[in-house]
Formats: sequence, C-alpha cells, structure tokens
Amino acid sequence: MAPPSAPRAAADGAPAAPAPAGRPPRQRPQKKKRDVRAARPPERAPAPGGLRRSLPLLIATIAVLAVASTSAGVYAALTTDDPKRAAGGSPHGDTPPSAGQGDPVKVVDGGQVAPLRRVVPPDVLAAEAGSIPAAKIAKIAKLSKVRDVVAVAGGAVQLQGRQVNAFAVDPSSFRSWTPPGTAKKTDLWAALAADRFVVSPEAAEQLQLTRGYEYPVVGRTIPKLTMGGSGQLGLPGINMLVSKRSGTQMGLVPNVAVLVNAPGVSPAKVVRAVRKILGGHANVVNLHDAKYQSSGTGGKATGYLDLYKQAATTCPGLSWTVLAAIGQVESDHGRNAGRSSAGALGPMQFMPATWKIYGVDGDRDGKADIMNPYDAIPGAAKYLCANGAGRGGQQLYQAVWHYNHADWYVQKVLNLARAYAARYN
Repeated sequence: MAPPSAPRAAADGAPAAPAPAGRPPRQRPQKKKRDVRAARPPERAPAPGGLRRSLPLLIATIAVLAVASTSAGVYAALTTDDPKRAAGGSPHGDTPPSAGQGDPVKVVDGGQVAPLRRVVPPDVLAAEAGSIPAAKIAKIAKLSKVRDVVAVAGGAVQLQGRQVNAFAVDPSSFRSWTPPGTAKKTDLWAALAADRFVVSPEAAEQLQLTRGYEYPVVGRTIPKLTMGGSGQLGLPGINMLVSKRSGTQMGLVPNVAVLVNAPGVSPAKVVRAVRKILGGHANVVNLHDAKYQSSGTGGKATGYLDLYKQAATTCPGLSWTVLAAIGQVESDHGRNAGRSSAGALGPMQFMPATWKIYGVDGDRDGKADIMNPYDAIPGAAKYLCANGAGRGGQQLYQAVWHYNHADWYVQKVLNLARAYAARYN
C-alpha cells in the first residue's frame, strides 16, 4: 500500500482494513475528467474625531482584533494612524475524479454574482499597517503548496458610533473564502454586489442593525449604505464587508491584507514563510488556531472540518477522517464541485439518482441540495453507513468500495484517513 498522501486542509482515525478475500479482480477504471464548478432602529451620530479627515488603517494586532467586549459593547478594532449512480451503486460511478482547479469566478454586471463554483478555505491571514506591495503578494503566491491568494482592501470605519473593521471585496470571488453556510447565500453576495454592506451576526446584534435600512458609514467620506444581511465571515476581527466601489469611496486601504490557502502543508509553516516575506512588523495569523475559530454560532459548523466531524456523529463508529478523505479525493473539499464527465455533482460527487435516495437536508432549509456541503457531507455519511461503514474493518473497506468500485480508491481513502488522524490528533 502506498504511503499516505498529505491531507489537504479540510477541515479521528480510520481503521486500516485489508482487501476482502475472494473478490475477483476488477478492471482499473479510466480516470474521469471534470468539466470544471421591527421598527427601524435609531441612527446614532458619528463619533467625534478625525475619521472624516483620514481613515485609520486596519490592524495593529490581529491577535486581539477578533471580539468586542460584550459588556462594553465596543469592538476591539485596533488601528494605527496610517492610511461540494444509480441506487445501490457508487454515488458517482467507477472512475476517480481529477484534481483540477475550478473555473475562475467572474463578476457579473447589474448587482449580481457568479455561481459558487469552489470553496477556498483560508489557512492564513496576514495584514500590514499599509498597502502590501504587489511584489510581496506575488512572492507569497509562489510559496510551495500555496494554491490561492487573495488581497483585499480594508480599514476601520465607524458604524452606529462603533469602530468596525471592514474589508472591501469582489463578492463573486471572495464568497469562496467564507464559511460554506455563508458562501452559499447568493442573496447576501448579490446585495454586496449592489453596494449594500454585510456584517457578522455578532455585529448585527451588537449594533442593532436591521436589514434593508440605511446607515451612515464613516470613513474618509460618509456614505449612507443599506444593510444587505449578515453571515459568519470566518475571519478574526473582520465584522463587515463592503463592495470594492464602496471601499474606494470610503478610502479603505488597498491590499491591506492577504488570505492564503495552502492545502497539504502545516498552516504554522505557512505563517513563518509569509512573515519572512512581509517582515516582522506584519501580523500573520494561523486561522486554524483554536482562539481564532468562529464562536457564537450555536454549535453550527462553519467549515468543512466541522461538517465532516458533525456528519460522522450520525453514523456511530464512522470516523470523520474517512469523510474528510473522501471529500479530498472527490472535490478537494468543494474546490471542484462541478459536474464530472459521468454526471456526478457536488462536493461529495453524488450521481443525481443516488442523491434522490440518500440526500440529506443537513442545514434544515427545506431542501436537500446536492451542491450544498451542509447537505452533501451528511448525505455521504448516510450512504457509507447504509453500506456498513460504522462497523469498521472489512465492512468499512466494503462501504468505501461501494462509494467508488475500485480497490485503488479504497486504499487511497483509507491512507488519507490515517494521515488526517495523524495530523489532527
């Protein structure tokens, strides 16, 4: 059996199992290729000071940027003075998926956004007190194992008399970097594309914001922007998103922060490499650190790792690492969730006919969506469990084989599951 591949960022141990005896050898399938995937609250007057004259820059210390004191009700925004076959068969057929990237996502005119084709879990967030030079961003993108990098404008603004850290983003592309539950909310991103603002649920509650109402946002200018909605943003200390146009209007600082996705490598290693490029003055955060994980979500999963762990609890005896391994092989954790040449869809690559039997409404929104990781991952757990995965050993081997009828596939999944167990234990 080949040594396990390095697990990609997904997110405990899957038992190893020998190949079942007595099964005739199967023809190795050809590799398939993807086509690629209340009353309106009173408005508060802006706080006095020089915010009208110059916009304070985002982030002096990201490590304490994350939360406001609930008792004080004031955000701890630290700034500086510078600007995701037929029934009874494999969910997707007998052929393995490719591991190509999804299509680039483009902005659509008219306040609309492009479909969500891939998810890019951020591993590292870095920020400076000023614009990060393009040459340094390019250097970060060339680091070993780094797959995606996005640079954003940002700064501290005043909203409802409170200081809030904001990013100015392209909604069609940036949605891929947010938690799956937020990324799938097309209406939220359409609102952002229409120059409305989006906030975290915590900010919406603490600042008593109401969707559909206008609020003055104080930066270098003071535009009145309409609240377009709220959703978990998954970034410590960042509680507001605005469109690029609004960000430019308010004077947000270009390229003040970068998000880095580096599957298959320790985030701590990426932190060291990025810090070396940016210098000691930069703030570089490992987003996998427990202290930066989203809170206040009522136990709801905010990323693929949480989804794998929660879905595994629906099948006693099934390790989440098996789901994570399948998620990596099938779609690279949602990055390649488009239709395969065999017709499989979604982050766990189900054939529509199989999905009709095993689909799950995991997020309880009234529908089982094959493209939604909140539904697809528990659907995969249900399919595996129905084939005996919770019993481990040879039954686990058989269950994974049912997912894709190939012994090489089972071995790859189980090797990856062991690698996940080693990494996260």
